[in-house]
Amino acid sequence: MMKRFFSWQKLKNSFRYAFEGLRAIFWEEQSFRIQLAVALILIFLMLIADWSYLIKAILVLSICLVLCLELINSQIERTLNLLHPAQHPEVKKIKDIAAAAVFVAVAGSAAIFLIFFVTKF
Repeated sequence: MMKRFFSWQKLKNSFRYAFEGLRAIFWEEQSFRIQLAVALILIFLMLIADWSYLIKAILVLSICLVLCLELINSQIERTLNLLHPAQHPEVKKIKDIAAAAVFVAVAGSAAIFLIFFVTKF
C-alpha cells in the first residue's frame, strides 16, 4: 500500500507536540521565560519604532535565533541528565558549550538591536 503524501492528522499532531514542548520549557526553564519576556519588550519597541521592514525582519530573526538556541540548549541538558545523571567533567563541558551558544546569540542579538536603536533615536 502506498503512503499518503499528506495527512492532516500528522500535521495536527506535529503542532500539538510543538506546543507541548513550548509549554514544558516555559514552565520548567526560568532562562526561557526571561528571554521570552525580553523578546516581547524588544518586539514592542520594534513595533513603535519607525524602522524598515528589513530591519524589523533582522530583529525578529535574531530574537528567534536566541529562543531556538535556548530550546536546543535545554534539550541537550535534559538528554545529558537522562543519559548521565551523575556529574561528569565532559558532560559539564558539553552543557557549558551549549550555554555559550545561547550567550553568543544573546550578545549578537543585543548588539544588532542596539545598533538599530541608537542610530534611530
